[in-house]
Amino acid sequence: MALSRRTLLGLAVGVPASAALAACGSSGPGKSGGATYWYLNGQPQEGVRAGAVDAFNKAHPKEQIKDTTFQNDAYKTKIKTSIGAGKAPTIIWGWGGGTLRTYVEAGQVEDLTSWFGEHSEVKKSLFPSSFGAATVNGKIYAMPVETVQPIILYYNRKVFDQVGVEPPKSWGDIMALVPRFNAKGIAPFSLGGQSRWTNMMWLEFLFDRIGGSQLFQAIIEGEKNAWSNPDAIAALTKVQELVKAHGFVKGFSSITADSNADQALLYTGRAAMMLHGAWSYGIQKADGGDFVSSGSLGYMTFPPVEGGKGDPSDTVGNPAQYLSISSKASAEQKKVAKDFFATGVLQDEEVKQWIDNGSVPIRLGTEKLLAASKNADFLQFTYDIASKAKVFGQSWDQALSPTAAETLLDNIVKLFQLSVSPQQFADNLNAVTSK
Repeated sequence: MALSRRTLLGLAVGVPASAALAACGSSGPGKSGGATYWYLNGQPQEGVRAGAVDAFNKAHPKEQIKDTTFQNDAYKTKIKTSIGAGKAPTIIWGWGGGTLRTYVEAGQVEDLTSWFGEHSEVKKSLFPSSFGAATVNGKIYAMPVETVQPIILYYNRKVFDQVGVEPPKSWGDIMALVPRFNAKGIAPFSLGGQSRWTNMMWLEFLFDRIGGSQLFQAIIEGEKNAWSNPDAIAALTKVQELVKAHGFVKGFSSITADSNADQALLYTGRAAMMLHGAWSYGIQKADGGDFVSSGSLGYMTFPPVEGGKGDPSDTVGNPAQYLSISSKASAEQKKVAKDFFATGVLQDEEVKQWIDNGSVPIRLGTEKLLAASKNADFLQFTYDIASKAKVFGQSWDQALSPTAAETLLDNIVKLFQLSVSPQQFADNLNAVTSK
């Protein structure tokens, strides 16, 4: 099975995703009136999710959750049609952001704001940054769960030593490194450009570092012509300057991220750097021989851009995954779901399993567990980024409505192929996001 970013959410270090059937069995004895819960399959995440349900069912003999699993793309289609038909599961697994907003606007999910007010200990136990993508118009409509996955700048230490250069501390440094690596026949940056969302990560950081977090917030809120803001045009221009300087591996637009070809370029030394999600660490550890264990993999957060308004501690990526409650569920089902949120989600055993899988759970106070892990350095680095970020920008294709996200991804490809100008890109996106 090809691995997409979404199937890789929380992928274990060294454990391949399972090529399971589109929908497979359930755990827990479902009973009439019990709550239903759908989520993604693929190991090891599926095992962690199922384990949390099993533990809850055992501890609550009178409150049962019946869970069903789906492959990524099948799930996206099924959940959309089921919610639209008023036949949603009690507990809806998702990524928050733009899709959650569409549910909220159609009155399909419960407002959990007052529940979190009454259960402040639940809210206080999670990364504050995880609530942004769960919030619509100032109200909370989802429980943040599972793991955090910021986008990270990875680099090959061996290649840097070979060329005699230091990791970049600014955008100027990045542009200065490009000719140095090219002169040695090494691609400055690996990029699986055919997958589209990989290119998007560059824009996410450049918008943030140049214009600050408020720049993309204006876009999410549908502010008129927000994509044409001078800071947005500056960010779009910088990406094209990097492309023109041969900053990316030759033929990047035909390389796919699903095949992990972009990762291989980094650990084999054919590329010096790569911007990718926290899940990349596990892939490089599993596929890269002794690349990670020998200390050859370096990682850092995206550097500041000279004169930019952004806070360099802010990050982008997947702040968490999210559970909502269907507004069509019965009062009894809603109660079971809320009890699961309070006492079944991110309990000690689940937290331990995510950490063993090379992921950082969104629960605060796990530093000791992370420090004892065999991936301690990387997990602590990820924890620090996520827990200290004042703003954790959600991946744009999740933050925007599904329709706007598709236009965005199409235009990003054109931007990287230099077939649209920054202004044309902005005009095309303003047309689908401005109110």
